Amino acid sequence: MTLMRITSPHAHGPMSTSRVMQNVLLATIPGIIVLTHFFGFGTLVNIFWGSIVAVACEALALTLRRRPLGFYLKDYSALVTAFLLCIALPPYSPWWLIAVGIASAILLAKHLYGGLGYNPFNPAMAGYVILLISFPIQMTAWAPPRGVGELPGLLEALQACFVPSTFDAVTMATPLDLMKQNNSLLLEDLWAQNAQFGRWAGIGWEWANIAFLAGGAWLLYQRIFTWHAPVAMLASLSLMAALFYDGGSSASGGSPLFHLLSGATMFGAFFIVTDPVTSTVSVRGRLIYGALIGALIYIIRVRGNYPDAVAFAVLIMNFAAPFIDHYTQPRTYGHRDTRGEE
Repeated sequence: MTLMRITSPHAHGPMSTSRVMQNVLLATIPGIIVLTHFFGFGTLVNIFWGSIVAVACEALALTLRRRPLGFYLKDYSALVTAFLLCIALPPYSPWWLIAVGIASAILLAKHLYGGLGYNPFNPAMAGYVILLISFPIQMTAWAPPRGVGELPGLLEALQACFVPSTFDAVTMATPLDLMKQNNSLLLEDLWAQNAQFGRWAGIGWEWANIAFLAGGAWLLYQRIFTWHAPVAMLASLSLMAALFYDGGSSASGGSPLFHLLSGATMFGAFFIVTDPVTSTVSVRGRLIYGALIGALIYIIRVRGNYPDAVAFAVLIMNFAAPFIDHYTQPRTYGHRDTRGEE
C-alpha cells in the first residue's frame, strides 16, 4: 500500500494566505479613513499608485523567475506590501518616491530572497528605510492635519503625486519631530506653542493610532496572529517611557501616552511586528521579540537621529528573530532540553 507523503502544517479550514491578506487589507481601512480625514486624499493616492506599481513589480519578478502569474498574484501579498508602505509614507509623496520604495520592497526585500515566505526582512519596512536614508527631505514632508492648514482636494493630491513640480506643498513638523528638536521649552510650553500637538499626541496622529488599534483588535479576533508580540511591544514601550519620563522638562522624551498614540506605534504593533514570515515562532520568542522592538523604538526616538523608529527597530529584530527562535523553542515531549550544553 502506498501512503500519501504530506508535509506539515496540516491545517484544515477556510483560512488561506489570500484570506489572511484580505483580512489585513480590510483591517487597514479604519486607519486609512482617519488619515484621509485629517491629512486629505494624499494617502489614498499613495495607495492607488503604489498598488499599481506593486502588482507590476510582482508580475515582473514572477515572469523572470518563471512562476505562474495567476497563482501568485491571487495571494494579495503584493497589495499588502503596497498598502503598508504607502500608509507609512507622507501624504502627497511624488510618484517616483513611491515607485522606488515599492520596487525596493517587492524586488529586493522579497523576491531577491525567493519570494513570499523566504524573505528575512519585512518588505514594507525595508522599502521605507531605503527611502528614508536616500530621500530624507521628501520622507519628512508631512502635510499639516485638519485645523492647522488647508487640506488639498483629490485633484490636488493627484497633481502632487504625478506632477509634483507644479504642486505647492505645505508641510509641517510632526509631534515626534518637535519633541526631538526641543531643547529649551518645557513640554507644557511646547504644547501651547504648537497647535498640532492636540490633546495627547498630535491632531490626527492620536486618532489614527486608535483606528489602527481597532483594526489590529479585529485581526486578533479573527485569529490572524496572537497577542504576544504586539502586547509585548506596547508594554515595553510604555515601560521605557514611564521609567524615563521626568514630568515634562525640556529634556523629556515624552509620556507613555504620547509614545503610544504618536507616530506609527499602533500601526507597527499590529500590522508590522506581527508579520509571520520575519518574526519569531515560539510564544516566548514572540514576547521577547515584541519587547525588544518596543525598547528599541523608545531608544531611537529619544536618542537617535530619526523621530520615529518603528521601521529601524523591526528590521534590527528581523536579524535577531532566528537567534531568538533557536533559544526559545519549547522542549520536545519526552526529551531533555540540552541547548547550551557542551
